[in-house]
Amino acid sequence: MTGHGHFHWTEFVTRDPERFKTFYARTVGWTYEAQTQPDGECYWVALANGEPVGGIFPTNRPGLEGIPDGWMPYLAVDDIDARVAKAVAAGAQLMKPIFDIPNVGRLAILMQPGGVGVGWITPTQDQSPKST
Repeated sequence: MTGHGHFHWTEFVTRDPERFKTFYARTVGWTYEAQTQPDGECYWVALANGEPVGGIFPTNRPGLEGIPDGWMPYLAVDDIDARVAKAVAAGAQLMKPIFDIPNVGRLAILMQPGGVGVGWITPTQDQSPKST
């Protein structure tokens, strides 16, 4: 598992997950494992040689309109609540309340100063990177 200050996970957010699943399967050989999220929606864990390497997060559902396709990295932090407070004080914007994903971790989606989105995560202990 990655530690504080290291990138922990990345996911491709897209309105057309099948298109990009096919693209990465054909070009780099990824296979996928479907995971049902707490909201009942499907998330795709991308696998390279059977090992998780990232995810595909579908945005083709209500409440996610206007989110552009692109890669979203997640930076591991030691204490999400304390670190987000520091980030906000330093000019970041918290895009939605900090949230928990069981067996994954506690997460925040931030807009950094300058307008770039990034995810932060305090991973669940003893877990390899999983979907967010």
